[in-house]
Amino acid sequence: MQTRNGFPILGFGCMRFATKGRSIDFEKAEAQLLRAIELGVTYWDTAYIYPGSEDTIGRVMEKHGLRDKIILTTKLPQYLVKKREDLDKYLDEELRRLRTDHLDYYLFHHMTDVAQWERLEALGVREWIAEKKSQGKFLHVGFSFHGNTEMYLKLLDAYGWELSLVQYNYMDEHSQAGREGICAAYAKGVPVFIMEPLRGGKLVDLLPEKAKKQIASDSHGWSPAEWAFRWLWNQKEVTCVLSGMNSIEMLEENARIASDVKAGAWGEDENAMIDRIRTYINENTKVGCTGCKYCLPCPRGVDIPGVFSCYNHMYSESKGSGRKEYFQTIALRLQPADAARCVECGKCEQHCPQNIPIRQKLKEASRALQPMPYKVAAKFARRFLVGKKKATSDN
Repeated sequence: MQTRNGFPILGFGCMRFATKGRSIDFEKAEAQLLRAIELGVTYWDTAYIYPGSEDTIGRVMEKHGLRDKIILTTKLPQYLVKKREDLDKYLDEELRRLRTDHLDYYLFHHMTDVAQWERLEALGVREWIAEKKSQGKFLHVGFSFHGNTEMYLKLLDAYGWELSLVQYNYMDEHSQAGREGICAAYAKGVPVFIMEPLRGGKLVDLLPEKAKKQIASDSHGWSPAEWAFRWLWNQKEVTCVLSGMNSIEMLEENARIASDVKAGAWGEDENAMIDRIRTYINENTKVGCTGCKYCLPCPRGVDIPGVFSCYNHMYSESKGSGRKEYFQTIALRLQPADAARCVECGKCEQHCPQNIPIRQKLKEASRALQPMPYKVAAKFARRFLVGKKKATSDN
């Protein structure tokens, strides 16, 4: 297995172990984790809220004496932390589940807004991190992220992070943390780990038929998944790609791909193929927004490119996918940035190089992305995540 920055370039995302009924199939998970070590996939990532995952990993490690053979990472459910004592509560519970006395990396889970970090700072999280490191409870600290580029950059600068986990793939190159974000982390020396390299399988199972035929006829002989993985590993800023592998066959295939990739090895042909795949996916999009951000800043704070990206995902993937993206990256911010805030001043349209009728399209996007149940859920979720005193209203 190749390494970058001391990490294997392929990591095991432990959210999607194979199941038996409603529970994790322990024997299958055990076989996969043991094979992962044989293949050099020694970075294992889990989280408090992944049902049964921490306990399964703990049992496998204890049974086979694996603790010193892996880099173990789990995540603090920071959205459940209401007082300083909660920090100890969740960490101690996770250590018990994992049957270990320490973690290699401890990530603050599902950060979307720098306000979440500021809330934790008010509880004394900086001092808590220093204390737990001195006690050897965890060695390094980082965060997983699901907001937009602006918030990622702010959060990146808010603390001396030692790892950052972001959603990134060839369809998210300019959304979420985006290319700008991972380059900024790389410049600061913060290792960038990737989740959702296949957008939950959508860049394999839900590709348009034209894209599938193009890939099948290409001389490289790569599968859709291999194109997506190689696109990521071609970038020197990417340290490790996490994959939720729920079969040994998938594990071995991904490890094979990871065995011979090189950063910067792609040429015009490979980049042109990804451009064609993107084009086929985007043929069903609603707004021809390129994410150039010339329309920003909006006087009302609307994240225009972010809204359009989510709106397009409703039609290039599925309605649920687009709304989930919108919920995570737009609705859960301290300061609302949703399409409904538009007052139709028209300043954005004066600067749009694509001549998009932005005001009209924002209305359409708002109706599609924000049915009433989503509005209500977003209002309460934002208060829950960033605190009642800080959360602003939806108007």
